[in-house]
Amino acid sequence: MSRIGKSPIKLPDNVEVTISDEGVAQVKGPKGILVQYIDPSITIEVGQDTLVLARKTNKNEHRALHGLYRSLLQNMVVGVSEGYKKTLELIGVGYKASIQNNVLELSLGYSHGIFFVVPAEITVSAEMVKGNNPLVHIEGIDKQLVGQIAAKLKALRKVEPYKGKGIRFLGEQIRRKAGKSAAK
Repeated sequence: MSRIGKSPIKLPDNVEVTISDEGVAQVKGPKGILVQYIDPSITIEVGQDTLVLARKTNKNEHRALHGLYRSLLQNMVVGVSEGYKKTLELIGVGYKASIQNNVLELSLGYSHGIFFVVPAEITVSAEMVKGNNPLVHIEGIDKQLVGQIAAKLKALRKVEPYKGKGIRFLGEQIRRKAGKSAAK
């Protein structure tokens, strides 16, 4: 049996889950509503304050889907109750970030500015404090979308291994290379 799939999902008091006949799960909470299609081979039992997922057969495909849908539902419950947040740090001379009208403007050392249109479901804020590196905060209820936006922003300027310049997650450790002087 799937280790992830067999563990129940605890529902906070302010979260409601409804499962339709077509196999669509809707999770409603104080931060919003998320919807996810559930494969017909997975059954969901909604209890008083828990969700339990079960699979109909023991095929490899159904075993994989069991853990997948349990994780997706868990992420939805956490998203509508608490939300997800990622923080990116811009490290480099002259790197700047500002946001206006749902458009993030980044200055990353290129000859031109980069304009990134932020989806309506995501909240992005830029923090620039003198003496510190600029920070970009990404918040939302959909874990997948928050991670995807963070990855796209990070790919705009990958971290360079010699000086460490680029965009990285706050607190992320980067493997640094020594350079020419270490070869002597």
